[in-house]
Amino acid sequence: MPTLNDLSEFRTSTRAWLEANCPAEMRKPMMHEDDTVWGGRNAKLSIHQKKWLDAMGSRGWTVPTWPKAYGGGGLSHIEAKVLAEQMAELGCRPPLLSFGIWMLGPALLKFGTEAQKLEHLPKIARGEIRWCQGYSEPNAGSDLASLATRAEDRGDHFIVNGQKIWTSYGDKADWIFCLVRTDNAKKHTGISFVLFDMTTPGVSTKPIQLISGKSPFCETFFDDVRVEKSNLVGTLNGGWEVAKYLLTHEREMIGAMGEVTLPQSLIQIAIAATGLDDQARLADPQLRSQIAEFELDEAAFQATLKRFGELAKARKAHPAMSSMLKYYGAELNKRRWELIMSAAGTDALEWESDRSAQGGLARTWLRTKGNSIEGGTSEVQLNVIAKRILELPGA
Repeated sequence: MPTLNDLSEFRTSTRAWLEANCPAEMRKPMMHEDDTVWGGRNAKLSIHQKKWLDAMGSRGWTVPTWPKAYGGGGLSHIEAKVLAEQMAELGCRPPLLSFGIWMLGPALLKFGTEAQKLEHLPKIARGEIRWCQGYSEPNAGSDLASLATRAEDRGDHFIVNGQKIWTSYGDKADWIFCLVRTDNAKKHTGISFVLFDMTTPGVSTKPIQLISGKSPFCETFFDDVRVEKSNLVGTLNGGWEVAKYLLTHEREMIGAMGEVTLPQSLIQIAIAATGLDDQARLADPQLRSQIAEFELDEAAFQATLKRFGELAKARKAHPAMSSMLKYYGAELNKRRWELIMSAAGTDALEWESDRSAQGGLARTWLRTKGNSIEGGTSEVQLNVIAKRILELPGA
């Protein structure tokens, strides 16, 4: 545990390093999808994005708490918090966003073999490989354990056949972490967790068009795809344990949308649209009240996230708390964008123009409608909360 003096020195040196190494262009708010760095073999980065990613990756600060042996920074949780605080104060963008960081990495750290950790984690940390998730199927959404994608044992490898759906960025990913059925006689205990390259013969994707006009999701098809046994994570037929652990991280990731920051605050957007009254308050009293209520709820959620982090660090967090965070964070993010649309007025309805960043507000608002479906529907999360946290009778 670092001493207060150690933390003070770390804070000072960290800030100095960030000021010297974070390009000015990487301290501006992210305005559209091109500002996001997902990494991967086919990533097209600007000079400044690459410089920032390489600088942070060289220190392991894309994954500051991972062990140095796996490409991480080896920082304590409190040091990582100081790093995050200093980045926020300077306006530094995240150098890398990644399903590998948020979901697969923690699962590999817990369940992976040493060879799997050494093979995959450093590439995730450096942004060299972009991952996608192969969980949901057309007939296995909320009841994920009913999945039918089959992996047939062929000795030293599996042959995988089946289909996944809602594969986020499946058409842009390099590798996939995938749930497959390896025993038809059992439901939860007949599932395995495997990894494979998306360029493997037999893998194909088809984008799914959304109401926002964008397509982050895909249908993904597997036709006689060869997967080496060395890419089995955990035990054969033991994939459900890996899947549950990873889902807690996915739900925390989705829940964290509840505290997302914007280039402009809600009140700034509203002032630009409605102006101020003679007391320098937002001119629209109803909108003013709604924003005040939202900001109070947002502050409460941020405090809850902080408390959850402290409980998790102390190994005292209830396993189902991720469902609570996912539910409330998703609903909060939907409320945020409803308010943004109200605050921005008719300008928010622009769909295609340079001024509106090609309809950025409207398209994002429409996209948030999926927050209460992805990662487990809000109804499922409420059932989990009722049964496992509140322990309600009959739940």
